[in-house]
Parts: sequence; C-alpha cells; structure tokens
Amino acid sequence: MSPARWQAVWSRRGPIAWLLWPASLLYGALGELRRALYRAGVLTMHRLPVPVVVVGNMVVGGAGKTPTVIALVRHLQAQGWHPGVVSRGYGRVGDGVLAVEDGTPASECGDEPALIHRSTRTPVFVAPRRVDAALALLAQHPEVNLLLCDDGLQHLALGRDLSIAVFDERGSGNGWQLPAGLLREPWPSAPGDRFAPDLLLRQRRDEVTGAPLAVPPGMPAFEARRRLADHAVNRHGQRVALAELAQQPLTAVAGIARPEVFFDMLRERGLPLQRAIPMADHARAQDYAALELASEVTVVCTEKDAVKLFEQLPPGAAAWAVPLDMTPEPAFWTTFDTLLAQRVARR
Repeated sequence: MSPARWQAVWSRRGPIAWLLWPASLLYGALGELRRALYRAGVLTMHRLPVPVVVVGNMVVGGAGKTPTVIALVRHLQAQGWHPGVVSRGYGRVGDGVLAVEDGTPASECGDEPALIHRSTRTPVFVAPRRVDAALALLAQHPEVNLLLCDDGLQHLALGRDLSIAVFDERGSGNGWQLPAGLLREPWPSAPGDRFAPDLLLRQRRDEVTGAPLAVPPGMPAFEARRRLADHAVNRHGQRVALAELAQQPLTAVAGIARPEVFFDMLRERGLPLQRAIPMADHARAQDYAALELASEVTVVCTEKDAVKLFEQLPPGAAAWAVPLDMTPEPAFWTTFDTLLAQRVARR
C-alpha cells in the first residue's frame, strides 16, 4: 500500500486495522519485554558525563522531530550551552561512527543529520549505536556540555535526563501500535513509567484542528505552530520570497514521511504546482537523479530534500528549498529550561 493509504488505515479501527491487530499485540509485547529487561538491568543503559535530552516520535512518520531538534539546539545555544547531536543516521550508506562535516554527503550520514548540522553548525555524529556516536562526539569536542539524541525515545541503551515526545495533528491515530496503528509504543504512557516522556509537544498547521490526543496526568503538554517560511533558499544561500515564486509554475518534490502535507502547505501559500512528485521518506540521492528534471523547470522542495536533491540537479537549474518554521508556545521553553535545570542539579 502507498504511504497515504497506510495513514488512512491507521487513522481508524477499520477492517484492515482489525486484521493487523493481533500482530500489533505481538509488537507491543516484544516492546514491553525489552523495556522490562532495561528496568531489571539485564540490558545495560549507558550514562554519559553530560546531560542527554532525547527527542522522538511516539508515532510513525513525520511528526516534526527534526524541526524540534533544530529549534532546541538554537535555544540551547542562546542560553549559553554547547550542544551536540547524536543520531542513528537512518538511510545512510555504510556503518561505523561518522562525524558530519560541511561536505559530508547526505548518503553517508543520513539526510536529517546533514540538515541538522547545516542548520545549526553544531557537532553532529552518527552511528548504528547512539552510545558510540555520543562517546566519539565528546572525545572530539570536549567543549560540548549537553547532547541531544535525535529520534531516541525507543532507544533505551542511551540514558536520558530529559525526553520530549513530538506529535502532530494525527494525534495517536486509532490508538493501536504498529502495524495496526500509528503508535511505536503504548500511549498514553502508564503512570510511573520511568521511560515515559517528560514533555509533550504537539505541532499543527494553522488550518488544521487535529485529532484528539490523550495526555497522561501530570505530563506538561504544549502546542507549536508549524508553517512554511515566507521565503525559499537556493544552493548558494540566496533567498527569494514565496510571493515571487508564486508568479511561475513550479515542480514540487518531497521525500518525507507525508509528502502530501508539504504539497498542501505550498498550495495554501498560493504557489501553483504544475507537478507534485512524492518520493519515499529518506530517498537515496540516486532516486533524485533519476527524476531527470529539466534545467528550465523551477523546483521547490523541503530542506530535508535539498541536502540530496541540490547535488543532483544541473548547474543552471532553479531549485529552492522552503524552510519550515516551527514555533512552540513560550511556556514550552520556560518549562523545558526549568526541567533541564532540575535534572542537571540531580546529576
């Protein structure tokens, strides 16, 4: 099934979801067994010498994790911290520990780590085991005094001091776990669960109300507005107003979990899309090359796509990445700073 069809299945308890429900029970049981082994100390949780903040999705696909990580890095930098980021580097070619540099191809480090590094200029390391990435980052960058773990809520081997669960307008879908529903683990979290998130941040577009979402008692929950920026950026860092792009027919490309959301947001901003090309999430660089977009075509894409697409276009091609603005309500930052200070004081 197409990604859009899966989203429809996961949004309600229909026939296909019921058919997959037994498999979701097995998935949930295996997840709970794994958590129990960490609670009992059978599996080792590694504690690092610096605070660790984990950001992740409770649901599958495109809830806004990467924009949240970027916003947190910038906030922490403004507060005087020297953060670093560790990630698995989903979709990368090869394994082992890798430091993400300015010239590191997205195919070698993963598109999201490449975007985080280019957007924040903070140290970013990737590895199959996030603990390995963290230890290598701290060894090479002794100035780093806090680590952000990108997409790490279900990665229990790396001890965390603070964790943030990100949701979008889909909420928890039909309330079931994969493959019958959206959830990667049970939601709402059980009272007293040591692996439950500390904060909930739900992102939504202004035009979308969103499905109801249960919030565990005592968990601080906040909203963030998600909208396209008023400008786009090309491979040379030059900017153009979206209003100017709206004067010409465009080809939109999106290799994210839900490409149709990006296309809808472009249309809502008045951009005429002559073509809308959905790509697989974390599509490979050669997949973009296979599009063979003509040099006279004006292309718009997400920042995540740009780290791969821009490398594949002809030199004279007009290609623009449209940034995503993610703005949490002010109370989120106040609560985050307070909780972080409390957790740091306990170390």
